[in-house]
Amino acid sequence: MGHNNLLKTSDLTFIDLVGNSKKYRVPAFQRDYSWEQEQWEDLWNDIEGLTASLDARHYMGAIVVEARSDRDFLIVDGQQRVATLSILALAVISVLQNLGDTEDERARNRDRATRLRERFIGEKDPASLLESSKLVLNANDDAFYQDYLVQLRPPNNPRGMPNSNRLLWECFCWFKERLTQKLPQGGEWFASLLSETVARQLLFILIAVEDELSAYVVFETLNARGLELSSTDLLKNYLFSRVSVPADLTALQRRWKTLVDIVRQERFPDFLRYHLLCESPQIRKQRLFKDVRDQVKTPAQVFALMDAIERRAELFAAINDAEHEYWQENPPAKPYVRELLLFRASQMTPLLFAAYEKLDPADFVRVLKLVSVISFRYTIVGGLNTNALEPVYHRAAKALLTDQISSPAEIFKYLRDIYVEDEKFRRDFEIKEIVTSGQSKRIAKYVLCKLETSATGVPRDYEADTATIEHILPENPSAAWIPYFTEERQKDFTYRLGNLSLLEPALNRQAGNGLLADKLPLYAQSAYEQTRSIAERGLQEWMPASLDERQRKMAQKACHVWRSDFV
Repeated sequence: MGHNNLLKTSDLTFIDLVGNSKKYRVPAFQRDYSWEQEQWEDLWNDIEGLTASLDARHYMGAIVVEARSDRDFLIVDGQQRVATLSILALAVISVLQNLGDTEDERARNRDRATRLRERFIGEKDPASLLESSKLVLNANDDAFYQDYLVQLRPPNNPRGMPNSNRLLWECFCWFKERLTQKLPQGGEWFASLLSETVARQLLFILIAVEDELSAYVVFETLNARGLELSSTDLLKNYLFSRVSVPADLTALQRRWKTLVDIVRQERFPDFLRYHLLCESPQIRKQRLFKDVRDQVKTPAQVFALMDAIERRAELFAAINDAEHEYWQENPPAKPYVRELLLFRASQMTPLLFAAYEKLDPADFVRVLKLVSVISFRYTIVGGLNTNALEPVYHRAAKALLTDQISSPAEIFKYLRDIYVEDEKFRRDFEIKEIVTSGQSKRIAKYVLCKLETSATGVPRDYEADTATIEHILPENPSAAWIPYFTEERQKDFTYRLGNLSLLEPALNRQAGNGLLADKLPLYAQSAYEQTRSIAERGLQEWMPASLDERQRKMAQKACHVWRSDFV
C-alpha cells in the first residue's frame, strides 16, 4: 500500500480543527489523560509568548485522526493536546462568566463566554436544544469531562477520584489560577486569548488516515519524538474494539494492565512479535498490526491471544533483566542472560520461549549458553548481518514446540548455519578492534575478563572487577611512540584487542603514556596473568608485529572460551 493512499496531511489552526461542527472522539480504551503541570506550564508559556505578536505562530506537532465522516473523527494520536486546550478554553469561559465591575460589563462577558463555548466546547442542537460536545474522551475520563468540566461544576471529592480524572480537574484549576492573575486585562483580552491566540496562532499538522491499519503504518513510519501514543496503544485499541460485552471488556482491561506492567509499554510490540515468531517464519515490525488483525477477529481469538502471551510475559521480562526473580530458582542462567543483554541480542527470544516451555532448567541454561556463544561469534566478533538470525531461530523454536526435537544438541543442528566455525572466528578475532568508550567499553572488558578467567581459573566479572583497560599503545601516544607506530598507523592499532589488557587503576595511572619498556615493571606487579605475561615475554619494544602476535594467541584461546558444547 503506497503512502499516498494511507493518509492526507494538512496544516491547520486550532479553530480549523474544532470549527464547523467537527467532533473528535478518543477510542474508549485508549490511554487515559496523563499530562501534568510540566506539560501545562510549557503550553501556557508558549501561548503567553504568542500574545505579544499577532503574526507569531507555534507548531503543536502532528495529530493523527481516522475520519469517520467529514465532521466525525477518531483521535488516533493527539488526545492529550486536544483535551488540554479544551480545558484551557473551559477555564477562560469560567473566568469570563463572572468578570466585570458593572452589570453591563458582566453581561457582555457572559455573552462572550457563550459565544466561545459554542465555538470551542459544544453547540446546542437547534431542534432538541441538547448540547453536543466537540470532544469525547475515553471510557475512564469522558463522564467526568462531560458532567463536571463541561458543566463547570466542581467535583465533591477531588482527592478520591481516579488519577486521570484528578489530573483533568487539576489542569482546569491550574489554568484558571494562571488566568485569574490576568483579571486586570478585562473581558476583551480573555476572549482574544482564546479566539485569536489559541484559535489562530497554534498550528497543527493534521494526518487523516483511512483505517486502523493505516494508522499503525503511519505511526511506525513517523517514528518521531513527541507522538503521544505508541504501537502498544494502537494494538490495544484494535484488540479492545473486537470485544463488546461489558464484563469481557472489564476483564480484558484488567488483564491488559497486568500484562503491560510486566513486559513494559515500550517493549510490548517486540514481545508480541517474538511470540508470533514462534509460529510464523516472518513477522516484520511494520506489518505487526496487519498480522494481528488478520489472525485476531473475534472476542474468542482476543482472549486466546491473551492466554498465550500471558504465559510468556514473565519470561520475556526476565530475559531483559538479569536480576529478575526468575533466575533465583536457576542461578546458572544469570551469566548468560547478562551476556545476551550486553550483546543486545534479542533475535533468539522465540527459541528461549520454546526452550523454557519444553526443556528442564538445566537444558534451558545450556540453550542460553549456546545462543550467547552464537551471538558473540556471529555478531560481536563477526559483525555479520543479523537479519539472517530470526528465520533460523524460528525454525528451531517451532521444531521444539512441535516435538520434532527435544534436546539442546538437536537444537544446535538447527542453528548450525549461524554458528561461526573456528577458522573464520579465529581470523575475525585476530583483527578485531573494540573502541573503549560507551557500550563498547563494557564489551572490551567482558572479552578481557573472560580470557583472564580461562587462563587462570579465577573468576573475573566484567561488571564487578575493579580493573581498568590498559592501552599498551596509548590512546594519546607521545612523540616517542612514532618510531614504533607511525602517526598514520596509530589509529589502526589503538583499539585492537591485542593492544588491550587489564590493569589495576593505580598501576594504570602510573603507566600513563609511557613506552612499553617504561611500563613493564608495572605490568610485572599486576594480579592479572595476561598482563604479567607481557612483562614475562621480555619484550622491550611494542610494535605492530608484537601486537599481532599477541592477538593471534588471544584468538586461539577465544576459540575454546566461546565454543558450543555440541561441536
